[in-house]
Amino acid sequence: YGFFQEHVTERADENCRYRQVCFMYYMEDGTLAMSEPKVENSGIPQGQFLKRHRVPKPDGQGFVGPDDFQVGSEITVYGRTYHISGCDRFTRWFYEQNGISLGEDEPIVEDRWQLSYKFQKTAERGGLPPSKQAADAKLLTKYQVGQPPADKKLTQFLLNDRRVLRFKAFWDDPTLYGARMYFAIHYYLADNTIEINEAHSRNSGRDAYPVFFKRGPLAKNLHVNAYPGMLSSDGGVYLPEDLRVGDSINVWGRQVVLYDCDDFTQNFYGEYMNVDQRASRIDVSERPIRHTKLKPPPHNGIGTEEDSLINCQMIQPKPHKPDVAKLMIHSGENLRFEAKMVNGEPEDECRRFVIAFFPDTDRVAVYELEQRNSGHMAGKFREKARLKNPDTGKYFELRDLVVGKTVNICSQPFLITRADEHCLQFLEEHSEEFPWADPRKCAQRLIPISNEPELADERGILPDRLKELAAESGVDLVDHEVITLLRFFGMDAKDGPVVCGPRVLEAV
Repeated sequence: YGFFQEHVTERADENCRYRQVCFMYYMEDGTLAMSEPKVENSGIPQGQFLKRHRVPKPDGQGFVGPDDFQVGSEITVYGRTYHISGCDRFTRWFYEQNGISLGEDEPIVEDRWQLSYKFQKTAERGGLPPSKQAADAKLLTKYQVGQPPADKKLTQFLLNDRRVLRFKAFWDDPTLYGARMYFAIHYYLADNTIEINEAHSRNSGRDAYPVFFKRGPLAKNLHVNAYPGMLSSDGGVYLPEDLRVGDSINVWGRQVVLYDCDDFTQNFYGEYMNVDQRASRIDVSERPIRHTKLKPPPHNGIGTEEDSLINCQMIQPKPHKPDVAKLMIHSGENLRFEAKMVNGEPEDECRRFVIAFFPDTDRVAVYELEQRNSGHMAGKFREKARLKNPDTGKYFELRDLVVGKTVNICSQPFLITRADEHCLQFLEEHSEEFPWADPRKCAQRLIPISNEPELADERGILPDRLKELAAESGVDLVDHEVITLLRFFGMDAKDGPVVCGPRVLEAV
């Protein structure tokens, strides 16, 4: 953007004129075009000022290029000098990307005709205030004709009409079944009156009549005189200096607390009273309501617990959706663990059982093995079903059945002594769910005894001795972990299978 100065002759109100122009330089072909914005009633043909073409430099050495444009500089085109005063955002960004600083934009220069033209239009619209001489003459005329001057109320109305202070307030109703009510307080500066409206929330259940206090002067303290039916005020009416955020006002015996105000009110108090109303703002946001969720009733034993729970959640219950992926992957799997009953009864010490776990449905079944002269019939001890583990309160999972641990089924404690080969292979394939079958994790548990000389012996270490060393260091190894170490790091010896300590240390 820029302008050039044009000489004006034979006019008394101006001797020169500033004409604004817009430069448009096209990078694709190096051409330049100029246009002049149209001004109302200028009397000058305006619009396209220079057609688009390549403009030669004044010295004839080449053409005008991007380097010739700089904010605050001058450029000569066909003998006329232009002063560049600014540019748009894209042009400034383009030059900055290329490492060129254009400088700050300059204000638009106005000539004498533009100033007089604006002043004339403002006067025609009545935007100029009356002069002091005219105001004094008007006041003198009122005195001459016997008309009294304007009173304070009229002056206040003329200066503060449509200026309203807006506060947000609340009142805690102390009566029975009372609740907190929110209000919007409007203070009219034109006549020092107050209006209080109720601010109902959606679906509040209250009548749609928002007026709580009709517009009028609000007295500070009211009391009843000796003669009936007459009220009088002791402290006058509320004025703007009496309304402060964080304080309360007396509205006919109700203590209404002001907790916030709008932007106009904040600016009004900051400009005229030097008071920051937002500094005492009160947070009235209510805490979110937390509903207590009722626990489902206990299972009565009929059917599955999932089906009974859906009856408590739906009016029209739907069948429980099984884990189809689990059924497809583990269908037909049967993991068998051998166990013995450890209830302390001598007649039950010789009894042997097989605990079968079905991973497709997480069901458990217990079968008793035939033992000679045991006095108990072999066969089904507990039918296949989903059983709860009394120790955890949840249904039995695969990680609950560990060799060397005791589980409680049908109120009888069973000590798991061993597992079959298929079960061990299945657990080793799913070691992420069953950490006792992961050889690396089992070896990492032996880190506290890694400095023991017996563990570094190439001849190996007996499983029982390994458990003793671990127990002395505070590591409680279960039988399943020992079995895993024997299967991955074991070797044969004269006294039976042993754990190869060096191989375990390598795995750590």
